[in-house]
Amino acid sequence: MNISEKILKLRKSHNLSQEDLAEKLNVSRQSISKWENGQSIPETEKLIELSEIFNVSIDYLLKSSEIDEISIRTEILEKQQKELMEKERKNERVRFLILSSIATYLITAAIYIIGKVYFEVWNPGVILSELAIATAIVIIINLKYNTNTNTSKD
Repeated sequence: MNISEKILKLRKSHNLSQEDLAEKLNVSRQSISKWENGQSIPETEKLIELSEIFNVSIDYLLKSSEIDEISIRTEILEKQQKELMEKERKNERVRFLILSSIATYLITAAIYIIGKVYFEVWNPGVILSELAIATAIVIIINLKYNTNTNTSKD
């Protein structure tokens, strides 16, 4: 892998656009494009800055090595895996909150039906009270779940 390929892969692995990287280096986006296309090579000063931004050695940028390529690919895959895991956690959280909310309101509806059928309670105030309590329970579940998931990440 040559320097142009390394710059491209490192930039993408750090989720930077050509514009973002150009801004960090105080160069034009076209300069970044030329580096990545192998049309030119960064000046020594820019190589130093690139090594600092990407946390790699200048030797790494300048020397070809299959091990370097593998390590970059591994880093990219690890980052993608973390993003997928985070996305799955968020989806799981949403599913839990939706299902717990539905369950709470179904229980509230069941209590209302039992009250109406067995105790002949038909009062709009009772319905509103039950819905208010159910909503409070849903809010508490949401807050409790958010607190638990935030503390488990730390």
